[in-house]
Amino acid sequence: MSAMRRQPFREVPPTDGLPLRLADLLPGSSDLTGTLAAQLGTPPLLLTCSGTAAFMVALRTLSERAPQRRDVVVPAYTCPLVAIAVHALGLRLRLCDTRAGHFDMDETELSAICNEETLAVVPTHLAGLVADVDAASRIARRVGAWVIEDAAQALGALDHGHSVGLRGDIGFFSLAAGKGLSIYEGGLLVSRDETLRDAMRRTHEAMLPYDRRWEWRRSLELLGLAALYRPVGLTVAYGMPLKRRLRRGDTVAAVGDDFPARIPMHRVGTWRQGVGAKAAARWPGFLAERRARAARRIDRLRRIEGLEVLLPREGSEGSWPFLLLRFPDAARCNVVLGDLWCAGVGVSRLFVHALTDYTYLADRVPRVPTPHARTFAQCTATLSNSAWLDEATFERVAKAIERALTQAETPDTSPCAARSPQAGAR
Repeated sequence: MSAMRRQPFREVPPTDGLPLRLADLLPGSSDLTGTLAAQLGTPPLLLTCSGTAAFMVALRTLSERAPQRRDVVVPAYTCPLVAIAVHALGLRLRLCDTRAGHFDMDETELSAICNEETLAVVPTHLAGLVADVDAASRIARRVGAWVIEDAAQALGALDHGHSVGLRGDIGFFSLAAGKGLSIYEGGLLVSRDETLRDAMRRTHEAMLPYDRRWEWRRSLELLGLAALYRPVGLTVAYGMPLKRRLRRGDTVAAVGDDFPARIPMHRVGTWRQGVGAKAAARWPGFLAERRARAARRIDRLRRIEGLEVLLPREGSEGSWPFLLLRFPDAARCNVVLGDLWCAGVGVSRLFVHALTDYTYLADRVPRVPTPHARTFAQCTATLSNSAWLDEATFERVAKAIERALTQAETPDTSPCAARSPQAGAR
């Protein structure tokens, strides 16, 4: 297959974020949590400096309630930051393999893993799709553990008509760049339990100090996001660095899975809160448009024989920052990535590996068999749901995927590494 030709000076982001406007950057209201709680229909939200920081606040709060429990059970296919956060708190990571062909934890294995040492089970909503929280809750309750919903990628997703994050004991969201609504880095914590909310607020005050240096840095990064989160700006800020990483074969860095060991912990300043609050006024309309666009694109992609688009669970509604595509095998997935990952059309991977396969996490992740998670990582790719992926380009992407699934040649299993600069990156 020949590489799909990219449009010069135009890069579609891999996820569909809400672009900021100049008016968002002006001083004004800072009631970000109140605005979002009203839109989502949740109890009061607690703002943190990142989704990872929110997760750590939740874990520390639960750990102080049950110090004899140290195990945190997570799906083997999830963000490496989850493993880094658990390790940073001195807790013990337990991996649960996923069920075949999905990111949900396998219920039988989850039941076998959980015991009296389990502190929390972490069902994870990926790609704006809702995970099976009910199964996790049943098993967790049986052993006296809590449930933390990782909704970092699912702001706006609905579970039986209500926001995700409310079926478990605690939920957290991310406001990082590309996640939808963004203040460059930020997180939100939610719980239906008022006692837990109060406890998390106290933990937040103890763990997250005021730090002017970090807030100045995040403010400058937010200004950069506002200026460059456009197809032309993304060519420089995102596309060019990514192509360099892929040409040297570093897919982990290309996807952004190479996280530092230290998690920044600090308060979010008033100005960034105000930027988020003003942008949040446009969030419901933006989300509605994103859902309608996803429905059209899914209808087209489902007509491609051999391709599976992961769909919402019954009774749920996704938020669709991108589409998660599963291919029949790793070889054909790599054919698609080899042609499209570098073309600036919003094709990428979600996570390069299952957690057990990241070399730099070897001291933080138990080496246990997770065959389904590994296969899922190898056979999946993502496609942006951004409006900047226009319909004509989307159709070319769909046809390229069709060709990949019907060709018989032996694929190149190193996406973009040996291709010309025109083939580019994620």
